[in-house]
Amino acid sequence: MRKILVIGSGKSSSYLIKYLLDKSSSESLHITIGDINIKNAKKLIDHHKNAKAITLDVFDETSRIEAIKNADIVVSMLPARFHIEVAKNCIAYKKHMVTASYISKEMQALDSNAKANGVVLMNEIGVDPGIDHMSAMQVLDNIRDKDGKIILFESFTGGLVAPESDNNLWNYKFTWNPRNVVIAGQGSAAKFLQEGTYKYIPYNRLFRRTEFLDIDGFGRFEVYANRDSLKYQSVYGLDNIKTLYRGTMRRVGFSRAWNIFVTLGMTDDSYTIDDSENMSYRDFVNAFLPYSHSDSVELKLRHALKIDQDDIVWDKLVELDIFNANKNVELKKATPAQILQKILMDSWTLQEDDKDMIVMYHKFGYELNGKKHQIDATMVVVGKDQTYTAMAKTVGLPVAIATLAILNGKITTPGVQLPITKEVYKPILNELKDFGIQFNEKEAPYLGYNPLNN
Repeated sequence: MRKILVIGSGKSSSYLIKYLLDKSSSESLHITIGDINIKNAKKLIDHHKNAKAITLDVFDETSRIEAIKNADIVVSMLPARFHIEVAKNCIAYKKHMVTASYISKEMQALDSNAKANGVVLMNEIGVDPGIDHMSAMQVLDNIRDKDGKIILFESFTGGLVAPESDNNLWNYKFTWNPRNVVIAGQGSAAKFLQEGTYKYIPYNRLFRRTEFLDIDGFGRFEVYANRDSLKYQSVYGLDNIKTLYRGTMRRVGFSRAWNIFVTLGMTDDSYTIDDSENMSYRDFVNAFLPYSHSDSVELKLRHALKIDQDDIVWDKLVELDIFNANKNVELKKATPAQILQKILMDSWTLQEDDKDMIVMYHKFGYELNGKKHQIDATMVVVGKDQTYTAMAKTVGLPVAIATLAILNGKITTPGVQLPITKEVYKPILNELKDFGIQFNEKEAPYLGYNPLNN
């Protein structure tokens, strides 16, 4: 039997493992799941005859190499920073490797060595990055095939809570890594192109510069800009494009309320707060407000940020219980961002019966025969439960399908790869349709850029 090693059995691995198990008999596969804690792996395998779980510490070089040597292909579902040593071992022992993570500088540096050894290192094959690449390239290539000139591309993705589980004022719960939500947008100004002009939004303005968009059947959303919308400009073949904008989706009103935390400094991750373990939630809020011997924390916050008591933003803050004097932070030497994350997790953690939702939207503008055209493409995937989530489905299935395609010799180009070629994206997108992951494309009147951001 052909041997697949999956390293990591976290939240995104459920559909990946199920797909491989379902294909194991017909494709002659044996799947080994390696993790430092194999409890979840054993649950997902459920005594399947073609799979086993092993305890694998990725930092233990001897056991890591032994596991990789015994595999025909390796899937790394580890956090991105841990992929590199796995990738080096894969090259050394001529084993292909698949990950859903962004290509780091360290990973890109392995490209020539991977090519020399005939090894495919497929990256960014999850949802975002992943499905966004593949779905965008399919439409872009179709436009180019009929000699269209692409003048606009906008792309937005959101990991959100499904409508039936949307029961808080923020219309949001954590469906993925909470830390990434809290520190989103920090580090540099958001950069993008609009009508041939470079635009920049500094972090302190990011959540007040939003666009609105509507998804059929799911209502209105807002989007804020990603840090670097131009990262894939050349990769997508869009060097001469006029408008290029990528962003993150939330329900309308989220960003305005979130900006309160940004303005106060609660999302800062660059310093620690003294005696944080003994602070109450109320103390934490008060630490960012001016001293007053008479005004309450609530009153100081409303005055400082000019929030009316009947403003929905105020209701959203109260709902989070951030003024509670009886709840303690209980984190030593914590940054403001870490404390805020702890507070938010009290309210935004998905409950057992909650379902998540992935929403993706692309807008393509192009010229053909002297006329301007627009294509809107939308995808919505709703999770089944807390094991088989929409996030796990849209991350895990593309990884699994690519893994089998590489193993079967259908994807052969060696080196550090993105899923942007027809060899990769066409069969994967076609198979994803069988699992209800597909885009609804429609022609629309060409609207150009959003004048709100001119």
